[in-house]
Amino acid sequence: MSQHSFNPPWFVRKDLDGFFGLMIDNLIQLILIVSLCRELIHLPDSYIFGRILPGAAVSILVGNVFYAWQARQLARETGREDVTALPYGINTVSLFAFVFFIMLPIFQETKDPVWAWKIGLVACFLNGVIEIIFAFIAESVRRVTPRAALLSALAGIAITFISMDFTFKIFAQPLVAMVPMAIIFVAYFSHQKFPLGLPGGMVAIAVGTLLGWLLGTMTGKTWNLTYALAMPVFAGGPLWEALSHPAFLNYFSVIFPMGIFNVVGSLQNIESAEAAGDRYRTFPSLMANGVGSVAAALFGSVFPTTIYIGHPGWKRLGARSGYSALNGLFIAFLCLTGTIQSVLGLIPLEAGIGILLYIGIIIVAQSFQETPKEHAPAVALGIVPALAAWGLLMVETGLRVAGKSLYQVGIAPFGQSPAMHGVISLQQGFIFTSMILAAIGVALIERRFKTASLWSLAAALLSAVGIIHAYDLTPGGIANRFGLLAAPEFFLGYLFLALLFFAAALYAKKA
Repeated sequence: MSQHSFNPPWFVRKDLDGFFGLMIDNLIQLILIVSLCRELIHLPDSYIFGRILPGAAVSILVGNVFYAWQARQLARETGREDVTALPYGINTVSLFAFVFFIMLPIFQETKDPVWAWKIGLVACFLNGVIEIIFAFIAESVRRVTPRAALLSALAGIAITFISMDFTFKIFAQPLVAMVPMAIIFVAYFSHQKFPLGLPGGMVAIAVGTLLGWLLGTMTGKTWNLTYALAMPVFAGGPLWEALSHPAFLNYFSVIFPMGIFNVVGSLQNIESAEAAGDRYRTFPSLMANGVGSVAAALFGSVFPTTIYIGHPGWKRLGARSGYSALNGLFIAFLCLTGTIQSVLGLIPLEAGIGILLYIGIIIVAQSFQETPKEHAPAVALGIVPALAAWGLLMVETGLRVAGKSLYQVGIAPFGQSPAMHGVISLQQGFIFTSMILAAIGVALIERRFKTASLWSLAAALLSAVGIIHAYDLTPGGIANRFGLLAAPEFFLGYLFLALLFFAAALYAKKA
């Protein structure tokens, strides 16, 4: 069969496994949106369910359908049936950043949740614009960055914010979550088929839901079907109103680095997909990413969308292109009909998070398997900043439970064990620090000392302007500090590294 005549199926049975996992991940983001906008911003339900969720539906549907189409195109070009679409959804990091560092401070200052929503529209819109602009140069950045540097940052996120986070949730509800987790492992580690050919993900969620109602988290609850149609509404007017007001400039220090963060994260996910066997072109992938976020803002959502972490895991499950399209259709249906609360009232999240734990494990494994064996120390080094970011999250969560904040307590009470200043510094811009440390590690392993010096200079520049390591403690949390010499000690430290590596290059040349 020629490549031109090859027509891959729109849907295969294993797409159901991918769909259930990606759907659960998307549901978690929707839960966060509803709860944070209600409890922190006090945004009326008419805006949450009538503007934000329908706007999110537009971006999620368009993006998922595009990446499904992109996967089918790649399958036709290569004549392969095993091409898996890039996963796509709402960006969790941006979600928290926009709520806590943009919308919440505005609400606390003005007591106007609608104005906070309008500035949020600007943040989402500009985030998409930044991604569109950087789509033109991203491939050049990808070409000069070692694979170990790109994959190690993903591995750090996977082992902490995915694997550890969901492991804790599983063991917090063992009666509901442990058996579905074991079913996932039997299906995906052992490749054991289930009766009637049922997908492992479907079986796990069905069993977890049954256990939830009989033994666990759903006991004593009642389930009601709620339905309220809410079609997308063009939000160009509120967006322009906020864009024409100088207030949003006060938050550009959050908007710009989050845009760069999303570009780099998308590059890493594209590299991860290529390492798993699916080589997608960088420009259209990032362009669609940016267009999705712009569309979200134009139709009322304040949360940008992005290429998700996890492609290797979905590929190992056997998902192809259908899982992406099905996820887009299902999540859009929930957002447009208001039935999201009914689904959450029926299926406990613990029933499906074992799939996400598996995805995190596969990503960590890939970072070591798909890079040269001798680069393994560099990959391990690149994981460290994510561990710092996750550890800081645990500290902040514990303090909030105790009714305190890191701002109230300060750094001094922590003493030198752990060195909290170092933890916070490493957490700030950790995805960039992870890439740079891993890239330096690869260069040193290969005895390319001048390359290591150049990466150190890049780190010095990022430290100088505050992209990495610089921070301020604020009542709203830890905030980026931008400006000339925002982190002077790190700027000088990286300059010293650059000089050291350059001297090593000269010495090695003479030896």
